[in-house]
Amino acid sequence: MSAIEGKTYPAVSSVIEPEHVAKFARAIGADPADGVPPTFAAVYALGATGPQLFGDPEAEVDFARLLHADQEFEWERHPEPGDTVTSQGRVVSDISRRGMRFLTYEIATMAEDGSALCRSRTLFVIRS
Repeated sequence: MSAIEGKTYPAVSSVIEPEHVAKFARAIGADPADGVPPTFAAVYALGATGPQLFGDPEAEVDFARLLHADQEFEWERHPEPGDTVTSQGRVVSDISRRGMRFLTYEIATMAEDGSALCRSRTLFVIRS
């Protein structure tokens, strides 16, 4: 187990800004009237918590050598525009093989009432 494996970062709260959601929806060809697009989770999950991981000197993530290799989401429900959500990231695994580092980062997002909204899992490959 690496020193960073198992590390949990502080929770981060975000407001699902209706205007930001509408711009995002239009950018991906979705209708803003349909609500928050599923892929907007990248904003309130990874976008909100990623800076903690990338800025952590213990994590030693070399952004110049980083490949965002995989991303998956599981939803209990989607947030609504105007909701405040809280996301918390955790390093699930950090493995080095054949000159590459495979870092799996999981994010749990909750609604204001504490109910689960989304779980996100990302695999980063960092070349040596």
